[in-house]
Amino acid sequence: MSNASRAPNLLEGNIHSTLKTMTIPVVYGMILLMTFGLVDTFFVSLLGTEQLAAISFTFPVTFTVISLNIGLGIGTSATIARLMGAGDKSTAHGVGTGALILSFIMASVLAIIGFISIEPIFTLLGASEAEMPYIKDYMLVWYGAGIFLSLPMVGNAVLRANGDTKTPSMIMALGGAINAILDPILIFGWGPIPAMGIQGAALATLIAWAIGSGQIIHLLAFKRKLIMPRMLSFSELREYSRNILKIGVPAAGANMLTPIANGVMTAIVAGYGSAAVASWGVGGRIESIASIMILALSMTLPPFISQNYGASKINRVKDAYVICLKFVLFWQFAVFLVMWFLAPFIAQIFAQEKEVVNLIQLFLMIVPIGYGLQGIIILTNSSFNAMHKPMSALLLSVIRLFVFFVPISWLGSLLFELKGMFWMGVLANFLTATVAFLWFRKLLNEEMDSISSNDTGISDTAS
Repeated sequence: MSNASRAPNLLEGNIHSTLKTMTIPVVYGMILLMTFGLVDTFFVSLLGTEQLAAISFTFPVTFTVISLNIGLGIGTSATIARLMGAGDKSTAHGVGTGALILSFIMASVLAIIGFISIEPIFTLLGASEAEMPYIKDYMLVWYGAGIFLSLPMVGNAVLRANGDTKTPSMIMALGGAINAILDPILIFGWGPIPAMGIQGAALATLIAWAIGSGQIIHLLAFKRKLIMPRMLSFSELREYSRNILKIGVPAAGANMLTPIANGVMTAIVAGYGSAAVASWGVGGRIESIASIMILALSMTLPPFISQNYGASKINRVKDAYVICLKFVLFWQFAVFLVMWFLAPFIAQIFAQEKEVVNLIQLFLMIVPIGYGLQGIIILTNSSFNAMHKPMSALLLSVIRLFVFFVPISWLGSLLFELKGMFWMGVLANFLTATVAFLWFRKLLNEEMDSISSNDTGISDTAS
């Protein structure tokens, strides 16, 4: 089967149908992946509240590594998709090769830094002496897993840039399935395999993504031929990495702001005790499931935008952006209603202690109100990157997290404790979503005026 038959035509097809065709496979894959992530949290919760709190403390740090790969994936996808829109496939293949090599190098460097700084970082985040041994056990293995995670994440961005969203979903789902199967075996032991506790959860992740790394490299280099089946010279790597880094570094920086902000929020929550941290961590995992449509569209909308931007079809960019925003607002409001109704039942699945159950329930009945607004922010941010405006995306992230979300949420915690923090977080999302929408609409109007002026100039010259 050819690549063309696998992927929809992003430049000519019906916008609604094309986005639907691209997004549905991503949703299926992410549902499986996120479900397996919740399974991971469930098994760790059986070890006790301290272990659950420990893994909750790791989220800001592990997401920093993940954010680096997300940023490189964004730069890779935007660069390759624009080249494909302009018809330059040869350079696109070189860019894909450079992206994989670059991601492996950068993830390795970040892992080394992480190894030697575990205790000071988590002490800064507010981890207690009782929680620190569990954190060390987990992170010493997880940093190794983070290196292998880089290759599937960036490799999947190469596939999505070519319009194929089904295969990346299958790769994500397979990795999640392997992780979920290995979790209970490695955490609690089975036969000759000893019980490793929280470290077993990290080892399961490492094995799953090591398998995924081999799979994605074989697929891209030999089956699809979307990258070069060889290492690049230093000069080639520098040349092909230039445009990736131009978008990827600000995008990675923007994504790394999220775990930094989450680290600050975790430190604030830690002031209310281990039960509060445990509930915050569970709420974050559930939020990933609840926001799955947003995350899926943030992967499928950018390649569509980049290819059409490369072909100067700005009207299609504008229509796709508006369609996605309207859908996300409607969808996430429906998700909020479901979560509000099921909050007591969900909370009891992930906790045994009454205090933790009550706090998880409080989270689920307030925070999801703002998920639709958060969707506008995330999709606008990814659209800025797709339009090759990475500094705008970075600035939007700074405004979202450090002008609105962290200060306003902190103020809410001072005034009304955790309940106030949750409600003020919703207000922060509303303010940021308004800024994001008006800003991107202004950019689109400027691009349309520029194309119109160029067309007028050409017509005048021809006459």
